[in-house]
Amino acid sequence: MQELKVEKLVKRYPGREQVVAVNQVDIEVEAGEMLVLLGPSGCGKTTLLRCVAGLEDAQEGRITLEGKAVFDAAIRFNQPTHLRDIGMVFQNYSLWPHMTVQRNVEYPLRARRMASAERAQRAKQVLDVVQCGHLTDRLPAMLSGGQQQRIALARALAPKPKIMLLDEPLSNLDALLRVELRAHLRAIHRELGFTGIYVTHDQIEAFNLGTRVAVMNAGRIEQLDNAQNVYERPATEYVAKFLGIRNSMALNPAGGWHCGGARLEGDLGIMDRHQGPLQLYVRPDALQLLPQAEASVVPGQITLSGARVVDVLYSGGEVDYVADLGGMTLYVTARAAQAGLKPGDAVRVAFNSQDALLYANGRLVVA
Repeated sequence: MQELKVEKLVKRYPGREQVVAVNQVDIEVEAGEMLVLLGPSGCGKTTLLRCVAGLEDAQEGRITLEGKAVFDAAIRFNQPTHLRDIGMVFQNYSLWPHMTVQRNVEYPLRARRMASAERAQRAKQVLDVVQCGHLTDRLPAMLSGGQQQRIALARALAPKPKIMLLDEPLSNLDALLRVELRAHLRAIHRELGFTGIYVTHDQIEAFNLGTRVAVMNAGRIEQLDNAQNVYERPATEYVAKFLGIRNSMALNPAGGWHCGGARLEGDLGIMDRHQGPLQLYVRPDALQLLPQAEASVVPGQITLSGARVVDVLYSGGEVDYVADLGGMTLYVTARAAQAGLKPGDAVRVAFNSQDALLYANGRLVVA
């Protein structure tokens, strides 16, 4: 069942240079799904979330929850936040400092005029789910950051809202605690099956938590798909760059495919169907640097000769090579046990054809 639908949503901020924070966005969220909005600061993901919550007024479009409109620009209808039946978890916890944990969690239930005994029972249930049932009498100032965020989650879950909105809830936590709470949040979502929209700039967080991931850029959705497809098949060059695919090589088709002055040896399969230039992306861990003297040919392998090692960076179990190919900088990650090259060594760059991502006019070329 469809829980949320956003249609042609536009949010502009007025000023001398008008900013379009959300630009013609369409999304649908199914019941029980966790949709993650992923992108850098300023891409519009939090503004989109706030529009769904009713905390921002959009200028165009329509938003429906369970088939009922909560926002419709055409008829100038914008339902107040407190009537939308949503739960929201903020980045900065936003707990009432003068209330105990128990009272914080019961607060939205009290606002809904739930009976005292029922409030206490529901608060106990959600506090147990977030593993904070032993903290009921403490004030927020007596809690760690991780505990405060769990209480904020419990408070949002307590009224059993139609949809949960989570705005970078783990970004204020240290790295190890973030990993722990990420796993815990995934388990809670699996146990309770609530519908959610989660905002983050962290791609690992997005891939861990998202049923689907929407990568945003300048107010638009660049790609909306499951995590595996977003990672393995970035739909645009923007998505590829945002996901950290640092190696970008311009391929020139004149007189056979060339890159950085070097001839590309091997078959990428679909290049013969393109007359114009292509942009090739390969992840650092998919590239290899081979001694220039080695001339062995491996089926399915693509090679470029004439590169040179510029730097070698040791990082524990891995070594990061920086190489130059005709003025282009390439980054190659190898296992430390397999390392043996040094700055100045002449090398060939090699990769498997299935690891290549080819783009024409900024969009992925599909076989």
